[in-house]
Amino acid sequence: MKRFLKKSKFFYIDNVVVKGDTKMTKEYDIVIIGGGPGGYVAAIRASQLGLKTAVVEKGKIGGTCLHAGCIPTKTLLRSAELYAQTKNAAQYGVIAPEVGLDFSKVQARKEEIKDRLYKGIQYLIQKGKIDVYDGKGSILESKDVLVEMNNDEGEVIVSPRNIIIATGSRPRTFQGLEVDERYVMTSDEALEMEKLPNSIIIVGGGVIGIEWASMLVDFGIQVTVIEYAERILPTEDKDVSKEVQRLLKKKGVKIVTGAKVLPQTLEKGDGVSIRAEHKGKETSFFADKLLVSVGRLPNTEGIGLEKTTVEMNGIFIKTNEFYQTKEPNIYAIGDVIGGLQLAHVASHEGIIAVEHIAGENPKVLDPTLVPKCVYCHPEAASVGLTEDEAIEKGFQIKIGKFSFRAIGKALVFGESDGFVKLVVEEGTNKLLGAHMVGPHVTDMITEAGLARVLNATAMDIAQTIHPHPTLTEAIAEAALAADSKAIHA
Repeated sequence: MKRFLKKSKFFYIDNVVVKGDTKMTKEYDIVIIGGGPGGYVAAIRASQLGLKTAVVEKGKIGGTCLHAGCIPTKTLLRSAELYAQTKNAAQYGVIAPEVGLDFSKVQARKEEIKDRLYKGIQYLIQKGKIDVYDGKGSILESKDVLVEMNNDEGEVIVSPRNIIIATGSRPRTFQGLEVDERYVMTSDEALEMEKLPNSIIIVGGGVIGIEWASMLVDFGIQVTVIEYAERILPTEDKDVSKEVQRLLKKKGVKIVTGAKVLPQTLEKGDGVSIRAEHKGKETSFFADKLLVSVGRLPNTEGIGLEKTTVEMNGIFIKTNEFYQTKEPNIYAIGDVIGGLQLAHVASHEGIIAVEHIAGENPKVLDPTLVPKCVYCHPEAASVGLTEDEAIEKGFQIKIGKFSFRAIGKALVFGESDGFVKLVVEEGTNKLLGAHMVGPHVTDMITEAGLARVLNATAMDIAQTIHPHPTLTEAIAEAALAADSKAIHA
């Protein structure tokens, strides 16, 4: 065997590597396959607990969220929001007669923010003395992990006592709408556009599709959203879906719901055209580009699952409440297990998995305590049960709802559309769910999330003094409204 000191991107790892006939290298308490928000957070928590830890990542630490998801899309959304607001600056008494857009600078800012956060994660990994293997990891029959190192640098085998699979997901494609990067894109390709099209069709009106619709219409692009369900954001409260749709249409987005795209009708030329079944007839749509946004698929192929006894739940890895698979020393977290495919959920699952490995007796994650956010403009956010879910579960409920139109800070911002809606249990007065559309509600939802964690009542929320003028006054007023006591209604 040849022994050498391999330089990683962050620090040095002392490994044994043999090209073609790979044998053993280092032993670890935990090896994490995947370095996204689930994997790297799990690694940091493991390091805090004194566990010898390694992360195997074939791309960059930070994963999809940092490099091709949460952060870059929100950066573009902010630029689009600012551009749209500046064009309407006259209503604030600010005269900006010539407002232009340099999309190359928009993209440069996105890259700068990604790089800054990437360096921050690199520092945290180095601080935790966590080894990083730059390559593709797969589980062997011995339950060791084989790493095919990037850049043709050979192979490494690491020997873990425990494995955490955190390989994430990728955009789901649509048969007949294959990505060609010129006419048909997923969000991955859209993030790398060098110039904006004049028009776009978005197939899918879920969270990702609606965020892109909001961003692109704010950039001045003609946007058409085609959604198979009867409403956009179908997993959100019906009032949230209705309000977001109304506000997007007000901006000029064309939204077609209850429509089935016919992939075999795709044509390309000067742009792209597609037809969809809608209200019993076929309707044609044409645009410069088409964005496929129909969910995400877990990355479970090629990681050696077939060499384990790990069970699947459909296309997802099956785990218990501590993210332990049928094989006790193999855990899985994040998008590969389904459920709420959110970065903050993956991070929390990673912490629970590590603490379970360490015997820390972690608390099980309750999905109804997880805040969900849609970063369109205006934003949408929710936590807990929707009105329909609460009724289906047999709760007797009352609704407290309050509009931002009566909130001074919203009027100051010039963003008074939207509302706060609270679903409250009759009798106990406990908060079952909170649903918001409006300015900065993705920052406000945490208050409702904390209320859910603490089993707070609507009156607890109402009696919490909310400073004036703030947007959060809408939460207090909605809590009062559940008992018909709202002050400014």
